[in-house]
Amino acid sequence: MSGKTNLPFRLIAKKMGAGLVVTEMISAVGLSRGQARTHSYFVSHPTERPVAAQLFGPEPETMANSVGIVGEKGMDIVDINMGCPAKKVVKTGSGAALMRDPKKAAKIISAARQNTSLPLTVKIRAGWSPEEANALEVAKIIEDSGADAISIHPRFASQGFSGKADWTLIARIKKAVKIPVIGNGDIREPSLALKMRSVTSCDGVMIGRAALTDPWIFRQILDMEEKGSFTTPDLNDRYRLIMEHYSLLIEYLGEYKATHVMRGLLLLYTKKLPNRRFLKGSISKIDGREKLIAILDKYFGYIREEIG
Repeated sequence: MSGKTNLPFRLIAKKMGAGLVVTEMISAVGLSRGQARTHSYFVSHPTERPVAAQLFGPEPETMANSVGIVGEKGMDIVDINMGCPAKKVVKTGSGAALMRDPKKAAKIISAARQNTSLPLTVKIRAGWSPEEANALEVAKIIEDSGADAISIHPRFASQGFSGKADWTLIARIKKAVKIPVIGNGDIREPSLALKMRSVTSCDGVMIGRAALTDPWIFRQILDMEEKGSFTTPDLNDRYRLIMEHYSLLIEYLGEYKATHVMRGLLLLYTKKLPNRRFLKGSISKIDGREKLIAILDKYFGYIREEIG
């Protein structure tokens, strides 16, 4: 999730029980060229380990060079993204565009495998479109090219995030390959993670967008596995986590940039709360820590009055 899974968010997710966190998407081309911004994505902290570096790129040579740099940066895992449907990514021949060119994908993965001893994972989609549904073929190519695990988001690139994820595809890929398979898609609540494991026999579950609204979902899934039930965060829990996330962002980005990032995150953190019209109307007025706290206090005050 570009622009979202920076270090502060990863630290929050890890604190909430995530077993493995992943960096923002990192351009193999930018990394190979030594672009300063690209290298900044590797800023890490011991408490988030293990952490995977997520790369995208269109050529074997740049990918091979980039995985070597990932190792030098001290990351724990290399992940090649062949599932991103964003136009700015696929127009370069990267991300989900590689689903349309399995031979090139094989060369990229093999080049990466030859240049790193780190665990190597690859994320894919169901295919480019329903007319090009080749995830099973690509999954076998990934295994044969030396990857250690596959993550599958069972929607087509042409779908984006619309429609329903086809979990039966996860089950079919799990039966077709010997390496671990990680399922992804439509895990909106804790019980669905357990259901995915049950109906697909996948080896792990990856959670993306749902964690932006409810980072507690990781802990809740663990509680469901261990106890059969989980607790829901109250208003105070949500407020404290928002402020913790904001403080981490300030430390990472400085107050000005952190505030602008937090403005967008506030709409995600409060997605399930009432009376969001006030918050939406006030977001543009937030220009620093004092204003953010004042507006957030007022908004949460409204909610507390409504629920008594």
